[in-house]
Amino acid sequence: MKKKRPNYFLSLLKMKCPRCRKGDMFKDKNPFHWRLSKIFNMHEHCPVCGQQFELETGFWFGTGYVSYALAVAFSVFTIILYWLIFGLSWQDNSVFIWLGVNGVLLVVLQPWLMRISRVLYLYFFVYYDEDTAEL
Repeated sequence: MKKKRPNYFLSLLKMKCPRCRKGDMFKDKNPFHWRLSKIFNMHEHCPVCGQQFELETGFWFGTGYVSYALAVAFSVFTIILYWLIFGLSWQDNSVFIWLGVNGVLLVVLQPWLMRISRVLYLYFFVYYDEDTAEL
């Protein structure tokens, strides 16, 4: 009997290994620590299937582009949401209010955005393997 394949998006959001979708990529699940040195505290290999997470030296430099794209997408989402709820106008400075609120939200969400960008970037290069998932 064939086992059900773990959901792609749920395992991505839970920051699971892209190869088996079971093992945690990060040693601590909470990205919001006061010590910023713990944000990227990752396992070198998946604890379940042994997949290496840093595929080559300097592999994680590409996550800057992913993080930037996520921040832009989040900003577009918030400006549309702000426009629909409050409306935007240069005359009443609502654009500047949105800029301030969006800036604060981006700073608060930055640890999560940096982690999810690493997960997304690794998911671009490593694919789910049913044989590995059976382990």
